[in-house]
Amino acid sequence: MTDEELQRLVEQISRESFGKEFRHRAMFNSRLRTTGGRYRLQDHNIEINPRMLTEHDEATLVGVIKHELCHYHLHLSGQSGQHRTVAFKKLLKQVGGLRYAPAPVNQKPRIRRWNLYICTNCQQKYYRARKIDVKKMVCGRCHGRLAWQKIVLAPTRPH
Repeated sequence: MTDEELQRLVEQISRESFGKEFRHRAMFNSRLRTTGGRYRLQDHNIEINPRMLTEHDEATLVGVIKHELCHYHLHLSGQSGQHRTVAFKKLLKQVGGLRYAPAPVNQKPRIRRWNLYICTNCQQKYYRARKIDVKKMVCGRCHGRLAWQKIVLAPTRPH
């Protein structure tokens, strides 16, 4: 499905389920990782996670679109479109939108780069995501000098 097809689908769902026109842009955003979609308050556009279509069925995609359209229509009508409000929950139930997006099916752990520093005195290891200045930082155990060793690839901080 392309962004244009998504745009037409969102406009159709808005007319049929809410009885109002959707006058802004709807697009896929592949950078969304933990959410099904996002309504942007600044420009009133809706972004949808493309994995809602590739990993799940079209009914899930429609449910996520209805969820984001609830935010959209409540915000434009001057009401709060936050999840906790009664108006949001009532409208979401009325149109049959999804309260929560399903978890991604095949989410692989993201491999990160960790800098390994070793104390030259006591051999204590320190893993850091960012580089540190070894001229300023010292070992927390013995106050010895730190030396950069190598980059370690791991999903979480090694021990």
